[in-house]
Amino acid sequence: MTRPQATLIGFTAVLLWSLLALFTVGTAPTPPLLLNTLCFSIGGVLGLIWCLATGTLGTLKTVPLRVYLFGIAGLFGYHALYFSALRLAPAAEAGLIAYLWPLLIVVFSGLLPGEILRKGHVFGAVLGFAGAALIISNGSGSFQAQYLPGYLLAICCALTWSAYSLLSRRIGTAPTASVVVFCLGTAALSLPLHLLFEETVLPTTGLGWASIVGLGLGPVGLAFYVWDIGVKRGDIQLLGTSSYLAPLLSTIILVVSGVTPAEPILFWAAALITGGALCAARASYVKSG
Repeated sequence: MTRPQATLIGFTAVLLWSLLALFTVGTAPTPPLLLNTLCFSIGGVLGLIWCLATGTLGTLKTVPLRVYLFGIAGLFGYHALYFSALRLAPAAEAGLIAYLWPLLIVVFSGLLPGEILRKGHVFGAVLGFAGAALIISNGSGSFQAQYLPGYLLAICCALTWSAYSLLSRRIGTAPTASVVVFCLGTAALSLPLHLLFEETVLPTTGLGWASIVGLGLGPVGLAFYVWDIGVKRGDIQLLGTSSYLAPLLSTIILVVSGVTPAEPILFWAAALITGGALCAARASYVKSG
């Protein structure tokens, strides 16, 4: 596999993640932890089939337990928070706030030992959080209290994934096949918590079930496998920059599908969040270049 091919494969993850909000809306009213269980079970089975087909199942024995525990915690925490946020607030708005994670990764990385927080990082953060503030205030300064729990969960979601991404540097690398255990472990952790804290509500329509299968096969399944291939064998800088397009693509998809009205405030917020991430990324790129 060539480097451009691996980069292209990795980029499909960004496209799949841009469908996360749309599919999540379609799964309503399935509760978040049950949704975690169902989707990651599908993603895990998909990975097992891939491992058997490629003969990489045996590599799972070489991965340290701490890597598995860390990966399960990251996937479980991010998606439980994400699904919960989209149940409590409008999908496009909550999804955009959750997509602050690419910006936070760049900004927080500037605080690491040996790194410098540059003006571009700060300016990018200001732009990104201005976009989030625009959403929460509805663009008119009128605070939308009924959606506050969802917005707060979306912020926690962004913080969780950015922290997970940065801390993963210290955990060490693992083969792509390890994503299988991450997915199945997330499903296994979600099920008992669902039984303890949630009422079992399954979709009653074909669209609901199709959305769950779509999530499991795509944004919370295949996406993690192809992203792992991309970042390990492709152009990681190009992939990192392309991930900042996810919030904009997600918003466009929600509008085109009719889930969200085409309101100017939404696109302004998406532009601010995406632009903020690109500004911060440029500051890091200029530094490293």
